[in-house]
Amino acid sequence: MKISNIYIGGWFQRTMLQLSEIYDFLRECKTELKLDSRKMVELRKNLQIGNIEYGVSGEEFVAFSTGIGINVKIFEDGLIVLNNKNTSEDTLFSDIDKVQDYYENSLSPALNYLFSLGAPVPKELAGIKSVYPYFIVCNKASNKQMQELLVKTEKQKYFEFNNDKYDVIRGDKYYFINSKTQSDDKIERYIEEQIFIREFKGQLHRYLNIHRIIWEKIDDVKNHSKVKGSEIIKFTTKLEGYAKTINLIDGRIKQMSTYISTREKIAKSDGELAEFLEISGYRYETLRDTLQYIQYLWTMTQNYVTSAQKQFANLKSDVTSKSVNSLTIVTSMSAGAAILGLFQKSKPTFTLFGVVYFFILALIGWGSQKILSFISNKQKYDVTDIDYEKNIK
Repeated sequence: MKISNIYIGGWFQRTMLQLSEIYDFLRECKTELKLDSRKMVELRKNLQIGNIEYGVSGEEFVAFSTGIGINVKIFEDGLIVLNNKNTSEDTLFSDIDKVQDYYENSLSPALNYLFSLGAPVPKELAGIKSVYPYFIVCNKASNKQMQELLVKTEKQKYFEFNNDKYDVIRGDKYYFINSKTQSDDKIERYIEEQIFIREFKGQLHRYLNIHRIIWEKIDDVKNHSKVKGSEIIKFTTKLEGYAKTINLIDGRIKQMSTYISTREKIAKSDGELAEFLEISGYRYETLRDTLQYIQYLWTMTQNYVTSAQKQFANLKSDVTSKSVNSLTIVTSMSAGAAILGLFQKSKPTFTLFGVVYFFILALIGWGSQKILSFISNKQKYDVTDIDYEKNIK
């Protein structure tokens, strides 16, 4: 048995505009953005670039080889595929580590810095470590040899498919493809589409989990039946942070419908690729339905945080109004006392007693304001809301 190739990859939304920026960076280390040129040079050097190609295969792409035997292809929609042809059964795991290390420690830092300006990536997404699907391509392997590869990597088998062109065994993180008569290009196209589909599905699942986390955090804020006046600003700040994250992720979700439609059209125009995709059990309609579900769910999350913000804004307004009223009372009392003092004297004179009297009034006013402010901060305000039974999401 001969292992001919190892593939890994990822996907994050991009466009042809960003692909052009990548191409300029790879060729000449050029960018029109205000980025550190010395850092750009260092990041490009770490890529160990060999030959560079700009082409079209359904979508525009940039491909380049490296000095360590790894090949990279980046598509205009953001799909990235890396492969390592210099592999064997004996060095399989070290070769997988090699291509993954290049992806994580050379390619990703370069692209992240190139696109470091503009709308930020929410920290809930930035902190997630991807689990890559590893695609192992073999030539003319027996079924026994394929099963042995599965045992070496993972115990669980999701499905197995055989025909006269290729065999496929899919685990959780590993795909084993045994080529009988299928060309390398056709197998690579299948792998590219599988990486896109798995990454698309994985992003939707992450958005579902982030929705759950943020919803519970908003619940935690709103579940206080009474809050102190001093806590209102703290809770308001938390809600503003949640709202910012929700808006950033909502923008990412809205972009996804365009990409799935384009990929579906390209895949279905290739008869052999469509046949390949059928064996994986994925349907673009299912992905589109899931995307729509996540969009509706995220709209609910936006509405929920907005309603919470309105509640605490109203509470803050009430506290401010009561503070102003209290300050008005103190000021009126001080002014009244001063006026009474004027009526008790025929003409104003500057005396030591007058100075002391002035400072006593000021101290009383300041102390009264502090006492009223303390009472206002310690006073508890009702957070009214309607309780619902939670559905399983």
